[in-house]
Amino acid sequence: MRDPRFRQFAQQLVSHAIKVKPGEKVLIEAFDIPTDFTAELIRVIAEAGGLPIVSTYHQSVLRALYSVASEEQMKTIGEVERKRMEAVDCYIGVRGSHNTSEFSDVPKERMSLYEKHWWNYVHSEVRVKKTRWVVLRWPHSSMSQAAGMSTEAFEDFYFQVCAGIDYSKMATAMEPLKELMNRTDRVQITGPGTDLSFSIQNIPTIPCAGEVNIPDGEIFTAPVRNSLNGTLHYNTESIYRGTLFSNIKFVFKDGKIVDAEAGSNTSKLNEILDADEGARYIGEWSLAFNPYILHPMKDTLFDEKIAGSFHLTPGQAYEEADNGNRSQIHWDIVSIQRPEYGGGEIYFDDVLIRKDGLFTIPDLAGLNPENLK
Repeated sequence: MRDPRFRQFAQQLVSHAIKVKPGEKVLIEAFDIPTDFTAELIRVIAEAGGLPIVSTYHQSVLRALYSVASEEQMKTIGEVERKRMEAVDCYIGVRGSHNTSEFSDVPKERMSLYEKHWWNYVHSEVRVKKTRWVVLRWPHSSMSQAAGMSTEAFEDFYFQVCAGIDYSKMATAMEPLKELMNRTDRVQITGPGTDLSFSIQNIPTIPCAGEVNIPDGEIFTAPVRNSLNGTLHYNTESIYRGTLFSNIKFVFKDGKIVDAEAGSNTSKLNEILDADEGARYIGEWSLAFNPYILHPMKDTLFDEKIAGSFHLTPGQAYEEADNGNRSQIHWDIVSIQRPEYGGGEIYFDDVLIRKDGLFTIPDLAGLNPENLK
């Protein structure tokens, strides 16, 4: 018997997120997810008049591929994948993982080949810029464990935070914040271990309400590349290249990360930041407010939407909010400012706009949890 939530969720992805039109080609990439959901996506796309194209992947197989890949091999894969991405109009990426540390022992130079010749060449340069796309995780038991929940309870939570939100209402509530950010020059963030300032002047502001990432609930821009100065302490854990990083601390001078620490993984952290020149500069800054996501679970697509949080991202800038930074790295690392995580403040041009995770200006109150649930 099919799970009725699969069809509702598939319809949301097809009709709201990527808005498939008759005759459009839609690439589905399914990573370790139930075949029933992939089949439901195919049916719903076809009902909308779209032409589904499907690839299925397994993380353990990809680990074997990444581990032995040569540069010539990754270039060939990248060329093939790019041609296919250029041929489609829309993209749905559903990514499950039975083991979030699957790639932890892949040599860094091999992962760099994948990031440069496959991920960046295909996804950053083509998919993000030239298709209507949406990406999401799948609620496997590994995610349930990371969230500290039973598998059944986590599945219920997953479908609530992904498909149980009125994204149209959220989009309307974001408009005053978008207008304010577009008028703002100087941002200051304070909190335990954090005193950071930067400019966002003349960088576009992009609201996100269920159209490219699921779950959603953030608004992002980018700092002026050389404007960051001060210290930043991230209070959530983050998995990158299969390694779990904790207690990440950055010191910025004129936009560059000049000092970086992460406890026992400080060396690995600096290896990532030394991947290229742009990896030590910031490509994105975002405020998040999904009312149902309150605690980190070591999964970026969820953690970056936590109510009362922000993320500041080393690496590649998005074209829509471009500060000119270029890198093969794009790493969303999250800090939560609600009281139970130490609190904190955000100022726009010396005016307090959010304190302890809640917006303080009446025009922005629609984004506080009680008004989005």
